[in-house]
Amino acid sequence: LLLSTPIFYANGPPHIGHLYSALLADALLRHRRLRAAGPARLCTGTDEHGLKIQQAAAEAGTSPAELCERVSGLFHQALTQAGVAYTDFTRTSEPRHQRAVRHFWGALRDGGVLYKGSYEGWYCTPEESFLPESQLAEGTDAQGRPCKVSLETGHKVHWTKEENYMFRLSAFRDPLQNWLRDSPRAIFPDPFYQCVLRWLDEDLPDLSVSRERSRLQWGIPVPSDPTQTIYVWVDALVNYLSVVGYPESHGAWWPAVHHVVGKDILKFHALYWPALLLAAGLEPPERILVHSHWTVRGQKMSKSLGNVVDPSVCMGQYGVDGFRYFLLRQGVPERDCDYYDEKVVKLVNSELADALGGLLNRSTAPSINPSNTYPCFSEPCFPKVLDSREARGTGRACAEDYRLVAAVASLPVQVDSYFEDFQIYKALECIAQCVRQTNGFFQRHRPWKLDRRDAVEQLWLDTILHVTLECLRVYGTLLQPVVPHMADKLLSRLAVRPGERRLSGLTFLARYDGKPCPFEGRQLGPDTGILFHRLGK
Repeated sequence: LLLSTPIFYANGPPHIGHLYSALLADALLRHRRLRAAGPARLCTGTDEHGLKIQQAAAEAGTSPAELCERVSGLFHQALTQAGVAYTDFTRTSEPRHQRAVRHFWGALRDGGVLYKGSYEGWYCTPEESFLPESQLAEGTDAQGRPCKVSLETGHKVHWTKEENYMFRLSAFRDPLQNWLRDSPRAIFPDPFYQCVLRWLDEDLPDLSVSRERSRLQWGIPVPSDPTQTIYVWVDALVNYLSVVGYPESHGAWWPAVHHVVGKDILKFHALYWPALLLAAGLEPPERILVHSHWTVRGQKMSKSLGNVVDPSVCMGQYGVDGFRYFLLRQGVPERDCDYYDEKVVKLVNSELADALGGLLNRSTAPSINPSNTYPCFSEPCFPKVLDSREARGTGRACAEDYRLVAAVASLPVQVDSYFEDFQIYKALECIAQCVRQTNGFFQRHRPWKLDRRDAVEQLWLDTILHVTLECLRVYGTLLQPVVPHMADKLLSRLAVRPGERRLSGLTFLARYDGKPCPFEGRQLGPDTGILFHRLGK
């Protein structure tokens, strides 16, 4: 499976929206690897052509190549700092990519889907696309003069008339509708799937796929027509093919591809890209996973408002794992999410530092676990019942304890299905809920009040600790895709070896089911201090 982030436009530094796309894809990749579900790759990169970059470089008094070199480096740095385990980083300025684009153009030309036509319309440079009248509004420019702007983004548009190559998008309505009818989960979550179906019911005008070279020099020339430059979006989309060796060796990976994209680029990925692929004799991608945007204190992030959130500052403030946890726990793909400092601090302190870190600390403290081992489970103290409602005091466990065991036992399957459904936030919600229940269990039985010198009490004390550590081991294993460093620290403290951290063979509380537990009696790993340091205000 190939997982992809969009390739990021190299006209400015990364913000948290870019990182959110990358972290979603990274968590899906790590989860898949822990399930040992076959080979997987994660590709990302930078989109380095187009009018916007040509203009940004001119404004900065530098060349497009130097601007891209610098900005691409910033993306590399931010993704690496955030622990994004990408296997491939594509720059559209690379020769292998440009070769793939020229070949793809040739496949479109040979398929008879390109023709030369005169095109006029409103062009929006920041979005690098032509917009129909229905998507425009009246606005004012920097000098206060009236002008047309994009309804969605507020960016200024200008009337452009030029001779371009056109792609017969109108011929692909039926093939696209058939594709979506046959694969209802191809675009997910469902509201975005419905949105694409509505677009297919509307007018589907042909797409301009080149620009005049005189206006746009910074891009790949059209093969056999040096007066035209290939449209930046066609060039950028082909990165998903060039990364897997198109046109020679892409067959090993294509179309087992899941694209993670923001909703602002849905049309390019869910309409234009599948149509272009079909036209070039290739299948559409298996899935397009769509997420929404991050606002900051209820406002859209924008350079003019000065509220763009720098991810490297966040990682410095909250730690890499704190930052990853917040974005993946709070980000809901189907609606916009709001970001502000107090919210991060509150969430991360309560769920990571207090609930999870506190539980590990209390259950491994020398005062309560002096032998520093994974204690033994006593069946008489916590006898197996077929139905948690029958739990009537033969042992020391109460009905709530049985509910906890049932909840944690079903957690791995639940988390798995949420990851499959691109609902990582729901997986994290379930884990957080179980962590709270485990704290309740520990609090309820007050193991610190039990006397180790009394044989009966010691059995119950060890059972409480055994259950708690088993819960923590499951949480640590399930949290690996989201907070890799913290999960590693937690599992190492519980003496869980690298080969025992897979999701595929994850068991919970084997002794409750009368089976042996490989961890029982094992010496715990070294105490490496606080699991997650509380963040200051």
